[in-house]
Amino acid sequence: MVGMVIGVALLITVLSVMNGFDRELKQRILGMVPHALIKPYASLEDWQSIDDQVTAHPDVLAAAPFIQAQGMMTGQGLVQGVQLNGVLPNEEPQVSIIADHMLQGSLEALESGAFNIIIGNILARQLRLSMGDKITVVLPEASLTPAGVFPRLKRFTVVGIFSVGAEVDGQLALIHLEDAAKVLRMKGEVHGVRLKMNDLFDAPLVSRQLAAELDDTYYSVDWTRTHGNLFEAIRMEKTMIALLLMVIVAVAAFNIISTLVMVVTDKKPDIAILRTMGASPQAIMAIFIVQGAYIGVVGTFIGTVLGVLLALNVAEIIGFVEAVLKMQFLSPDVYFISKLPSELRIDDVVMISGVSLILSLLATLYPAWKASRVQPAEALRYE
Repeated sequence: MVGMVIGVALLITVLSVMNGFDRELKQRILGMVPHALIKPYASLEDWQSIDDQVTAHPDVLAAAPFIQAQGMMTGQGLVQGVQLNGVLPNEEPQVSIIADHMLQGSLEALESGAFNIIIGNILARQLRLSMGDKITVVLPEASLTPAGVFPRLKRFTVVGIFSVGAEVDGQLALIHLEDAAKVLRMKGEVHGVRLKMNDLFDAPLVSRQLAAELDDTYYSVDWTRTHGNLFEAIRMEKTMIALLLMVIVAVAAFNIISTLVMVVTDKKPDIAILRTMGASPQAIMAIFIVQGAYIGVVGTFIGTVLGVLLALNVAEIIGFVEAVLKMQFLSPDVYFISKLPSELRIDDVVMISGVSLILSLLATLYPAWKASRVQPAEALRYE
């Protein structure tokens, strides 16, 4: 029974944690990463018309223009690589969750011509930056000056710090779209239009359809090309871990078999007496099936309750352990998230409990059949 309790509880808890990872990746990573992009092969000047066309599609919730560049950010004598995104403050909240995760400042602080910048909290910590500090962004493009060839530099003022609890906190910086165009000398052009889908799993098909409807000068890029491997890994790991942990339940079921076989061996004289008193083989089978089922039902029930409690409180439990040990298991500098997530799904609980009950019932059949085959004369011969 203890084995059944441990197996069921662990299986429910681990699957809930895997569900939590899947949910956090969808909400956090894909809340910042575009569901899809519509990009031109050359340049895009009239992005407003493209915006209007793509948002007319029923599966597209919103669209916003963007300019993207890779560079280096220097501050307080430190250097860090950064992805620089030029956005429109009034349209970015429609396609991103960043407005809901601002620790300091707001997107409205990104004013055209002010050359303000919003950075992630990890990036701010790495460069020892705070609100109002000046930083220099170095772009991998050379500028020809009378003094020679120099990389393109621009000073920005930190007006906001965000934290979504993912790797983008240490890699992403936002500036105004027009400031990005000036820095990159794009003269009113943008790199493309970012899309937010009603269902992110429709992004590959819908984005390709939209690009095809525009003309041959546009192409699409969706999240499955940039981050799809993460979700495939989570799905595969969840399946494999479920199979491995189901072995624990199977071992517990095997323990039921071995326990009942030993009981049958020990109780042969009692079984023989019952047979001589008129008990049928079916009645003997029923006795041992009920005994094994009792172990399985009680073990599964206690394991399910314990697993549900652990799944609902795993973040608090891990937080307590981290506080006691004074260490952090999920560092945001390394992992996508900083806290252990959990999402309890009723279908997982039903599936695990059902499989456990079925295995425990199947485990009773052989011992019960063996008990029903006991011959009274042979069992009582030496009594």
